Amino acid sequence: MTRHGEEIDALMRTMTAARLHDIGKPMQVEEVPVPAPRPTDVLVEVKACNIVPNLGNVLATYAEWFPYLPLPQLPAIFGLDSAGIVAEIGSEVTGVEVGDRVYVNPGLSCGACRACRRGEDQNCDIYTFMGYFAFGEGGQKLFDAYPYGGLSQYLTAPQRNLVHLPASVTFEQGARFGYLGTAYSALRKAGAGPGRTVLIDGISGTLGLGACLNALAMGVTRILGTGRNADLLDDVRALAPDRIRTLAAGAGDLKQWVREHNDGEGADIVVDCLGPGAPAESMLDAIGTLRRGGVAVDIGGMMERPALDLFSMMCSQNSVIGSLWFSTGEAQDMADLAGAGVLDLSPLEHHTFRLADINQALADLPSRHGGFSNYICHPADS
Repeated sequence: MTRHGEEIDALMRTMTAARLHDIGKPMQVEEVPVPAPRPTDVLVEVKACNIVPNLGNVLATYAEWFPYLPLPQLPAIFGLDSAGIVAEIGSEVTGVEVGDRVYVNPGLSCGACRACRRGEDQNCDIYTFMGYFAFGEGGQKLFDAYPYGGLSQYLTAPQRNLVHLPASVTFEQGARFGYLGTAYSALRKAGAGPGRTVLIDGISGTLGLGACLNALAMGVTRILGTGRNADLLDDVRALAPDRIRTLAAGAGDLKQWVREHNDGEGADIVVDCLGPGAPAESMLDAIGTLRRGGVAVDIGGMMERPALDLFSMMCSQNSVIGSLWFSTGEAQDMADLAGAGVLDLSPLEHHTFRLADINQALADLPSRHGGFSNYICHPADS
């Protein structure tokens, strides 16, 4: 038993957590047992949990909007993105030590199906977000195995889901890795890099700003972005005025504007970050800016179904792909970019609160400063 483990025993193996008992009702802060790690698991003391902008929708409406994305059986502890310190390790864990600073990739898979054997965890039929929702009916099995999300003082996770955080990356920054990593994976799939022009549809939001920061780190030559709030767009452009151009939604013809700012050519890559309530026309306008051979990647989860002109896309060799989350390996690569100072996370504005104030924090989310705001719960302070 580690020294840290002895300290936990002294606390009677209980901890504070926020649990949801009923859809549409406030969370309740309660005392629950500290989970015990299985042989290949670790116990993580949560130092920071990101309150993602979509959490309110997940708790209130996902059962109605997306019945094929089931929530865990209630009562449940939510909290998607967690960063903290390894407190205990299972008997078969290797390469991880007590005291390691980590981000916990919440993406869980069965580990045995064809997709998992190929290292394509996100394509597992029961892929599940710990502390959030599942992508199929079999997700409850994984919820049962890992029932605690980040809105608790401790959680267990498979050792293969850990991303080691460089010393220069704070826990608050690490807890933003979910939205940052989603954008990073999308850009990698589309071949982003030097000499490329990327249009980010919704650049001032949480996903969009993550795409912008990663595109800068990956050496993308030109970054073009759209958004609804002109002031926020100015803030985004100020990150790198020589490489970023922005256009407020409805302020002009998007296809023409892209060509005016890209030497008369279309975009190489479109990253669509628009959320469930966005109109399909916005995505179609963005796709329409692609040059021949260009790729559009959807990571925003729009609910409307755009009517794609597949014949035109065929003739232009354009592609539209969906990109879900990221692999733990991709997240580690991104963490190393941040540790080397290539990925600059300093624009994030951290707003911290105690676990006891979780319901107020959810109510405050609409007032955020676009994607710059980073709402963080500190369970250890509760």
